[in-house]
Amino acid sequence: MTGTSETQRAGGRDRDTDGRARNARPRDGLGRPLPYGADGVERQPEGVVRGPGETVAEAQALLDAGRPFHAHEVFEDAWKSGPQDERGLWRGLAQLAVGLTHAARGNATGGVRLLRRGATAVEEWASGTGRLRPYDLDLPELTAWARELAGFVERDGGRVDAAGSSPRLRGRGA
Repeated sequence: MTGTSETQRAGGRDRDTDGRARNARPRDGLGRPLPYGADGVERQPEGVVRGPGETVAEAQALLDAGRPFHAHEVFEDAWKSGPQDERGLWRGLAQLAVGLTHAARGNATGGVRLLRRGATAVEEWASGTGRLRPYDLDLPELTAWARELAGFVERDGGRVDAAGSSPRLRGRGA
């Protein structure tokens, strides 16, 4: 194996070529590991540096496709590679995507917790910066969506449809 994103089995554990633990099992659309050899969805490459507009567009396409786990990875790349003063924004958006992932997997407790945590993080970032619509993101609408979905999941306790429950990152008009 040649690339650092590729993995190999070493001592029964997947490792990348730098020796770091890296799970190589295929994953389903919600990011759950599948057995080795199973057909999974294409994984998001890690550590990709994108501009904010590209990050939002790619994350929205993944959310629309019912793949919030993969959208979280796109936001995580922005959180780790973006400007320090925007890390709270991207981290909060990643938490929203993970919250949707948990809710779609049927983990009501994790879904509610992460949806609310992400909404609070995004809201605090917006309040601290005075930026309610950075990169055309509609942060007030996103936080309202997250709290509404968290309330629904908390009351209902069941799974939600990931694609059908996904937010519009740039608002209803975008």
